[in-house]
Amino acid sequence: MQYRRHYHKGASYFLTVNLADRSGDLLIQHVNVLRNAFKIVKQKHPFHIDAIVILPDHLHMLCTMPSDDADFSKRIKLIKYYFSHSIAKTERISKSRQKKGERGIWQRRFWEHCIRNEADYRMHIDYIHMNPVRHGYVERVQDWQYSSFHRFVADGLLPVDWAD
Repeated sequence: MQYRRHYHKGASYFLTVNLADRSGDLLIQHVNVLRNAFKIVKQKHPFHIDAIVILPDHLHMLCTMPSDDADFSKRIKLIKYYFSHSIAKTERISKSRQKKGERGIWQRRFWEHCIRNEADYRMHIDYIHMNPVRHGYVERVQDWQYSSFHRFVADGLLPVDWAD
């Protein structure tokens, strides 16, 4: 049985993208490079980042696609590409990846979930913001700097002591 992604124009998606080496902290080391990759991709292929958290070895994002487009896979592929081509080659690259001209930074696949309703949307935003606490990086959500939680607080959507 072959898995097929379901693309829905204008839909919101929860996405998880992992590094191949889950023991490192490459995304935090190069967070500005990652942010720039997002910026480039958003300029060429717009989408809205509703919520995001960047952790050392993976990121979670809830994004909404434009009403005339649904290709989140293209956006993830390009984010990986721009990030990978902007940092030095220090990772081990398998022979199969070498044959395909790939780097060894990212896991090839990513997790996606199409948001079904408002409760699902809110649950995934909470999951994103709580993730640094769940992984033990911080004790309080507000202490993780690489999170859209701070934008939610600034916009008055969440109190600074949310989830304490």
